[in-house]
Amino acid sequence: MNIEILDAPEQSVIDFLDKKIAEFNWANWEVDQRLPLAVQIKNPQGDIIAGAAGRSFGDWLLLNTLWVSEELRGQHVGSKLLQQFEASGKQRGCNKCLLDTLNFQAMPFYQKHGYETQWIQQGYPQTGCKYYMTKSL
Repeated sequence: MNIEILDAPEQSVIDFLDKKIAEFNWANWEVDQRLPLAVQIKNPQGDIIAGAAGRSFGDWLLLNTLWVSEELRGQHVGSKLLQQFEASGKQRGCNKCLLDTLNFQAMPFYQKHGYETQWIQQGYPQTGCKYYMTKSL
């Protein structure tokens, strides 16, 4: 057996490994669907200027990303996106939402919307921290 160290692996190697672990997980999990979900706002030129993305599986809605362009910040656009994302998750049968946010990102925003910190990863990636937060929908 030869173990290779790949300091700069090709994306195909990463994709292959991600696919294989996903196949294993889905063969053993109690849920059989993982559905992507996104909400977006576009400007008149068709460019995305705000949005949120994640997925639903079982009772859970996972929020991976919520982003609002500079020109829309401070106008409650993030709150509206989050509400729409959560409502769509509830329509899919989700009753809990999970997200993570970094210390310089949006923890107070998520707290304002009812999210509670479940775990803090200190020293992430070096001197910061990452907050894992949940909310009952």
